[in-house]
Amino acid sequence: MKRFRTWLILAVVLGVLSTGSGALGVTPASAAPAPSVTALVLYDTTGPWGHLGEMYAALTANLVGHFGKATTKAVSSYTAGDIEKYTATIYIGSTYDEPMPAAFLADSLATTKPIVWIYSNIWQLTATSPTFLADEGWMWASYDTSTVSTVRYKGVDLRRSTLNLGGIMSYYSIDPQKVSVLAEAVRADGTTFPWAIRSGNFTYVGENPYSYMSEQDRYLAWSDILFDVFAPQTTERHRAMIRIEDVGPTSDPTELRAIADYLSSKHVPFSVATYSVYRDPNGVHTNGQPQTVTLAQRPQLVAALKYMQSKGGIIIQHGRTHQYSNIKNPYNGVSGDDFEFYRAHFDANDYIVYDGPVAVNSYLRATTLITLGRLDFARNGLSVQKIWEFPHYAAGVQDYAAVNTLVGKGYDRRLYFPGVLTKKKIDYTRPIGQFFPYDVVDVYGTKVYPENAGNYEPEAANHHPAVLVPELVERARTNLVVRDGFASYFYHPYYGLEPLQQLIEGVNAIGAYTWVSPTSF
Repeated sequence: MKRFRTWLILAVVLGVLSTGSGALGVTPASAAPAPSVTALVLYDTTGPWGHLGEMYAALTANLVGHFGKATTKAVSSYTAGDIEKYTATIYIGSTYDEPMPAAFLADSLATTKPIVWIYSNIWQLTATSPTFLADEGWMWASYDTSTVSTVRYKGVDLRRSTLNLGGIMSYYSIDPQKVSVLAEAVRADGTTFPWAIRSGNFTYVGENPYSYMSEQDRYLAWSDILFDVFAPQTTERHRAMIRIEDVGPTSDPTELRAIADYLSSKHVPFSVATYSVYRDPNGVHTNGQPQTVTLAQRPQLVAALKYMQSKGGIIIQHGRTHQYSNIKNPYNGVSGDDFEFYRAHFDANDYIVYDGPVAVNSYLRATTLITLGRLDFARNGLSVQKIWEFPHYAAGVQDYAAVNTLVGKGYDRRLYFPGVLTKKKIDYTRPIGQFFPYDVVDVYGTKVYPENAGNYEPEAANHHPAVLVPELVERARTNLVVRDGFASYFYHPYYGLEPLQQLIEGVNAIGAYTWVSPTSF
């Protein structure tokens, strides 16, 4: 069976509205340009989609975690003077006509600090200032619901899903002497109108950049605009990473050695995401006979892993068994195929449904598995970096807490849930996923290395499309719009050497990227 990365973004489909509430401090990443950077992230909480506000605030706080420290707060809880306590303020208007505190509106107009306003309720701000047009040089008109599949940023066409019917704000007046158009929305007929603008200290983004986001999406423009807000002096730099994925006791040592030789010959450092115990509890691949294989039973595989390390590779933990119990979760119960920390099943339409963490006390379970896995590697003479990747990128809040305590660093895309910011009961029925174009410290407090460019998959399955090398290379080209960003991939060794060679050569041909290891930053 081919192993497909299952990953989720629910803001994807519900991105036109939103909300939440609460506050959480995020520790600055070690690579942050200025540890003194702070941000106030305000979000909506009312309406039928009110829970999404908290989720959008979490995603925003995660991105701010590249620069410094974010504090999240429901806009309804704003008190006079809050804006002046932070480097910048970001408001995410996800609920139409969310009640706005008068103090927030007044402070937004009076401050000289950077203000970023996303999407809705801009009309409440302009209504409080009869001179807004004269002062700022622009005035909103209405939501343009034309088909827009492209947002143009820095001369690069970024994708926008045509399923996104929420509309983008249009303008009846823009003074080019006062207003900079940061990005343009491109209609189907080729005409354009502003997608994001800046006037003085005020930045306005005309839609929610988190809805329907994908690897080559206008979400990249939003991620880069944050540099203007928090680190405008950042030097242009582009780095690439490659991770060899789903390596376990039954992996082919010959394939691994060939990959190590090739990457070393190209001076490409790499990671090897490895689980230490292989399980096939139902005998799917052994005629009904349960099978368990440990590293100690595969000395040639252990030798291959040590060889990969000698060629510039590092080993990171990718779960312990990469499967759960003796049940289908959701495929077949076999290591490398199934989730280990999250329950999942297929619905009637062959979509994967995320059910929730596998255990009530998942913190204890995760702690145990992390510790046992490290012992497995140590017994076989393998050094492992304190970097963790969850199998299939899925885990519960307690699992993330265990990783943060024992390991401290993640290398994956992650799930976030209502309740994380508010400290209320976690709602596992509404997960939302996020990828990062640069390293961040997320709302779980963990430094997260980016994986933002995906992987080679020659066949479609479970509504995941095939992804071939040309598209992977194009993702690297598109990510150049992020001034200090990454093109970070993973690759399954069972696909052989040729696609990997094509990918490395394709990225190298762009001429802008330097291959790095996560241990280098």
